[in-house]
Amino acid sequence: MNPRLVVVVCIGFIAACIVSCNEDTTGPEGSPSDVAFPDSNVSYEQHVRRLFNQTCALGGCHDDGPHQSALRLTSWGSTVIDVPGVVVPGDPDNSTLVLRIEGRLGVRMPLNRNPLNQNQTNGIRKWVAEGAENN
Repeated sequence: MNPRLVVVVCIGFIAACIVSCNEDTTGPEGSPSDVAFPDSNVSYEQHVRRLFNQTCALGGCHDDGPHQSALRLTSWGSTVIDVPGVVVPGDPDNSTLVLRIEGRLGVRMPLNRNPLNQNQTNGIRKWVAEGAENN
């Protein structure tokens, strides 16, 4: 295969990934999603996974495709187990995921998008505090 063609294809792929991470399809209160969390009994499947699928597990961000971040937010196992410290079940104040979403550690996530709304941020925090169950 022509090396120049490979470079052009790679640059096109990288540009598409960057654009897809920057698309702004916002839900209520400027959030990039319309997922609403309950005050307790947060479900991974009903709430957390749905939110991540709409805001984080996108092409070039935290999906299963090739990119810089080792963090994948496409399944409970990849979220809670694969990268130690991202989620510390029962301890949201020591969970990198919560701190990054809240903007208290490093760059706030989701990157280059509207932040999660307060309900969503509180919901992720509550899910972790409740043990980050695979429910």
